[in-house]
Amino acid sequence: MKAVLFEKFREAPKVVTVSDPTPDRHGIVVKVEATGVCRSDWHGWMGHDSDVHLPHVPGHELAGIVEAVGKDVMNWKRGDRVTVPFISGCGSCPECHAGHQQVCLAQEQPGFTYWGSFAEYVMIHKADLNLVALPESMDFATAASLGCRFATSFRAVVDQGKASAGQWVAVHGCGGVGLSAVMIANAVGANVIAIDIDDRKLALARELGAVAAINGTAGDVAEAVIELTRGGAHVSLDALGHPVTCFNSIQNLRPRGKHVQVGLMLGEHAAPQIPMAKVIGKELEVLGSHGMQAHRYGAMLEMITSGKLDPSRLVGDRISLEDAPVALMNMDRFQSVGATVITSF
Repeated sequence: MKAVLFEKFREAPKVVTVSDPTPDRHGIVVKVEATGVCRSDWHGWMGHDSDVHLPHVPGHELAGIVEAVGKDVMNWKRGDRVTVPFISGCGSCPECHAGHQQVCLAQEQPGFTYWGSFAEYVMIHKADLNLVALPESMDFATAASLGCRFATSFRAVVDQGKASAGQWVAVHGCGGVGLSAVMIANAVGANVIAIDIDDRKLALARELGAVAAINGTAGDVAEAVIELTRGGAHVSLDALGHPVTCFNSIQNLRPRGKHVQVGLMLGEHAAPQIPMAKVIGKELEVLGSHGMQAHRYGAMLEMITSGKLDPSRLVGDRISLEDAPVALMNMDRFQSVGATVITSF
């Protein structure tokens, strides 16, 4: 099969021919129909993730068709349309038994712990636990965004932030994760403020339901949010993963507000400054959010099929596998509006 492979961190990946994967007894092989290019993939290529071992095929946001099925898989067959959370649970640890596969103690991640979906085929472990069936009405490019950006945002807003009607939600960073969070928070009735340094992304955030938009280069972001909300956000998300957006997201909260860290903080950004005096004095909650379990997809998919959420609006450039190396290397430049998706192999 064709795949994007890099043999050294920070050196240009290449499209090469490698062996097709085969399923283990509990796994399946998916024929990849679409896969997103995500900033997390860029972190892996940079060498920020210790799970990545060379040589490596990146890619973790995927959707496609089941091609081959392991002998102990019960619930899936060849030809099924599927997607998968970017974290695959083991099914055996205490966290999996409690339904928290997103923090599985022995988790697998395509594109990180093993070869991923920048390829014609990808293998998924523990299929009966981790696969998600796709609605027939959903195209693969849209579905590819669910496993990381959109599902991660859904859990961050709904399950971790517990945003509700009438609350103020600030979203710092309007890339794929941030724009997803804007749409989801608006759908649950929250008043959303979008923050970014790119006016094109802020304009799209307004189209997706943000009631206000702040350009982060224009002044003190936290003060602007506090003024707009008459006291601060109830829930605030750092959807980028940068010391500045992390600090602002905590600083702009009202008393007893919730900060949800969604963007990865790796490499030189791994130890951001936290306004701890405010965290203590205002009894703030600082929460992480790391993907979403397969069993929670039902609630999100119901909102999509009912029309309350429309992730197809977040799909940006559709590219070929040959274009993927350049797209991957440029992910830290934040040039694209919406999610870049590989749709041609």
